[in-house]
Amino acid sequence: MAAPGRTGRPNRLFRNLNAKIASIPMILIALVVFLGGSVWTVVYSFTNSKLLPRLNFIGLDQYDRLWGSDRWVVSIQNLAIYGILSLIFSLVIGFVLAALMDQKIRFENVFRTIFLYPFALSFIVTGLVWQWLLNPEFGVQSVVRSLGFADFTFDPLYNPSIVIYGILIAGLWQGTGLVMCLMLAGLRGIDEDIWKAARVDGIPMWRTYVFIIIPMMRPVFITTLVIIASGIVKVYDLVVAQTSGGPGIASEVPAKYVYDYMFQAQNLGQGFAASTMMLLTVAIIIIPWAYLEFGGKKRG
Repeated sequence: MAAPGRTGRPNRLFRNLNAKIASIPMILIALVVFLGGSVWTVVYSFTNSKLLPRLNFIGLDQYDRLWGSDRWVVSIQNLAIYGILSLIFSLVIGFVLAALMDQKIRFENVFRTIFLYPFALSFIVTGLVWQWLLNPEFGVQSVVRSLGFADFTFDPLYNPSIVIYGILIAGLWQGTGLVMCLMLAGLRGIDEDIWKAARVDGIPMWRTYVFIIIPMMRPVFITTLVIIASGIVKVYDLVVAQTSGGPGIASEVPAKYVYDYMFQAQNLGQGFAASTMMLLTVAIIIIPWAYLEFGGKKRG
């Protein structure tokens, strides 16, 4: 005879009921604050709001002004350069460092702390440090010239054509340690028997990494890509601390454009339009990731 109260399986709706009840505040915050705020931003991007938001619709005029602005176009170009190079170098450098750390080297904890330490600093501090290091008067250029190389020139923050690369250096210095830790965690999750089998078969180490280990770490790479990409879209602090968008508008980025128009130029409509374009960029990143992680898997 079945025990009382256990005559059937509980309805799926009531499974883990306590956890579901506890998550209600978080769900409400997500819906009201994040989803509601996003919808509010998109709606008001079609208005001519200035100091205060007002529902005076003007169609796509704000977007026409946005894409007709040299400052916005330069911002998008800078974001593309910074984003592509940041993704490539962060993944390559982070994975190489993780692979080296995975060799059970001595003082691993010390090296791991050293590589991860920059990530603990704020972007403002990182920007100010690298502004000093890249200053031609007393930074890297000055040090190298004092060693006898009088013609050496290295002043990316003062050269409009390469200023975004100076910002990229600071971004890589701060973020690569986190990528290394994520990759190292993925490598440590690989079964040791796979390495033993590869050595028995005489497979070179580089081929083992490229054709066996990296494909097995696909979820780690996807998650890392999303983390890096989300940081790229909202890059702001480094630019403000290092160049304030200069020389001229050479190092402008979308997040700074939004801040300046919403809080300095008091043009909320233009700021909302730029914010909507940034939101669209985030959606382009998140939706493929969500599909790969959840929608693309075949259910058994």
